[in-house]
Amino acid sequence: MHNPPSHNFAAQLLERISENSSLVEAASGSSLSAAEVRTQIAGFAARFLSTGLRPGDRMLLSCGLNSACALAYLGAMYAGLVPVLLDERTHAASGHSVNARVGAKAVWSAKPIPRDWAVQAGVPIVEGGCAPLDPASLQPFSAFQDDLAVLMPTSGSTGAPRFVKVSHGNLIANTEAIIRSQRLGADEKAMLIMPISYCFGASVLHTHLYQGGSVVFDGRFMFPDKVLRAINDYGCTSFAGVPTVYNILLRRSNVRTMTFPTLRRFLQAGGVLAPQSIEEMQAIVPGAEFFVMYGQTEATARISCLPPERLRDKLGCAGVPLENLKVRIVDDQEHEVPKGSLGHILVTGPSVCEGYFDEPEVSQAKFRDGWLHTGDVGLLDKDGYLWIQGRTSDFIKIRGYRVGLADVEARIAAAPGVIECAATGVPHPEAGEALAIFVVPDENYPSANGTPSLMDRIRQALPSQWTCSSVKVVSDLPRTANGKIARSHLQTLA
Repeated sequence: MHNPPSHNFAAQLLERISENSSLVEAASGSSLSAAEVRTQIAGFAARFLSTGLRPGDRMLLSCGLNSACALAYLGAMYAGLVPVLLDERTHAASGHSVNARVGAKAVWSAKPIPRDWAVQAGVPIVEGGCAPLDPASLQPFSAFQDDLAVLMPTSGSTGAPRFVKVSHGNLIANTEAIIRSQRLGADEKAMLIMPISYCFGASVLHTHLYQGGSVVFDGRFMFPDKVLRAINDYGCTSFAGVPTVYNILLRRSNVRTMTFPTLRRFLQAGGVLAPQSIEEMQAIVPGAEFFVMYGQTEATARISCLPPERLRDKLGCAGVPLENLKVRIVDDQEHEVPKGSLGHILVTGPSVCEGYFDEPEVSQAKFRDGWLHTGDVGLLDKDGYLWIQGRTSDFIKIRGYRVGLADVEARIAAAPGVIECAATGVPHPEAGEALAIFVVPDENYPSANGTPSLMDRIRQALPSQWTCSSVKVVSDLPRTANGKIARSHLQTLA
């Protein structure tokens, strides 16, 4: 096949797919070969263009956890369209308002879309799958580096998502940097349990196919042991998840009784996972390296990665910036602070996106002078490693002292008998603000005489000066579609 004529990310990915590449559906066992993957990417591109859509047109794409959605997404990009990614689980509720914002000209979904929904959203439905097509018979859209490739929804824990303008150049730069940071080979096979409408899920798809590897899709994580068995059944080398995923594996699965001979790496991002949980996973599966990462949709996906060989002495850290990114820590006046000092995290480099779609004022505040103002607070240590303390909005002041909710949650999650916890701030007449804590207990934790109660263990985990207004035991924590804690819902509960 010829070399791609442009910066079109999907075209470059298609060229790099190896003969060993495949896309697999774990639940059904169905599989697409490398030739079929190439054919279907080009086929979806041809199908979409045949409806009258033209390069640059925006198109709503309802994303489930399956190969058809991944191929439609790459096919739309291959054709020069701009897919607007919606989570299949939530698009029915949000699609109307989304299209009022993005002005898409069509909608596609692997599942049937009700006609009245499409009428209300004001978009025609593109029905059916791809047309069988030899990729050589369809010239991919000749994209420039700064051309818009996809509108990716933010995965924040508060409010409605914004749509980040991710360019072809952003995707190429971030994908190649992630591949190097994770040391991906050409024979990799990823277990993917996250939708591609989440930048973490999309980056797993991108990196493994771009490197000539394969991807296994499995949407059965409500039954975690099925996913664990599928890792072995399909010889997966990578497993990726947010902190909730690893907490579930440690507390509600049989991971301790299983072996994973093909697994080479765990990938973790999407929030802070307690250091003790990382150590547990390493002890259970010592043959797999554990990569802790930090990222934002506004920087395409990943910003930093902690090399596994530094995990022991840098446990709790988010690693070093990817090789093509630079991180600064600044004070409220945006003056750079000394190493080891806390401040606002700024990022620059080719992975940083242009801004949000049709939100110029918010974009100007977030993306200034080539720097992404992440909204996160952290520090760079003397070795240049990044330590995240939380979101700017996730700090409260107790008796005049700043307390990070992420720190609170990490301390409590490490307490014996706690599966997960979440914290928020509430007004307090004496302290100004106090903690409201929600805990998911481990029902199997022994409660014999002499064992401290759950409340005592929580009190012991926190400094006495951190005023706590309430502790509520719950069966589950409120979450976004991507598994993050829904902070706005916590406020309502508190």
